[in-house]
Amino acid sequence: MTTLRKLSLLVSFALALTAVGCDQSTPPTPAAKKTNQFETGRFALQKMIPAARLWSGDAAPIQLESSTSSDSNGQGGKALFWRASFGSTARLKTIPYSWSGMADAPRKVDHGTEDAYNPNNRSAQSWDLNYLKIDTDAAYATAQEHGGKELTEKDPKQPVIYLLDWDAQASMLRWHVIYGASTSGAKLTVLINASSGSYLRKE
Repeated sequence: MTTLRKLSLLVSFALALTAVGCDQSTPPTPAAKKTNQFETGRFALQKMIPAARLWSGDAAPIQLESSTSSDSNGQGGKALFWRASFGSTARLKTIPYSWSGMADAPRKVDHGTEDAYNPNNRSAQSWDLNYLKIDTDAAYATAQEHGGKELTEKDPKQPVIYLLDWDAQASMLRWHVIYGASTSGAKLTVLINASSGSYLRKE
């Protein structure tokens, strides 16, 4: 067999292998399935602050609250949904923002509509972020030591919600660890100092 003939056969063989490779292409890798994201109150608040500051440069938090759902009972200090209200002294307005950890949420951070704001209202005063040193996981652990553990052991699905606000009379930022699906139907509420982590009282 001549050299030219051998070369021709080699080229034909290479082309055939290429064709086979094209027919047996690797199937595309399926996209990773999205999962729900459960986070602490401080994490969610920090995600909402940039959006609030775009709304108004002096925006400061007034209140932060979690919600329970069929996917999240709130135990352990983490929740799937958080809502915060922010106030602007310059604009004399408040606005609610929310953070969602739901896998199919169209957006992580969203906002509601503005409302009037009176910065002199002692029951709705804003506060400085530097006061928030204790997160909800630590607040939950302390609340468990003051009556919460009995409730969660009795009912492993016991819902727990968290409310963060400013106590103007005591000049203190505090966590309300609420054992119930709402504040009105709570079996127990434990107040924790959000700056020091110390137990305050039960309600």
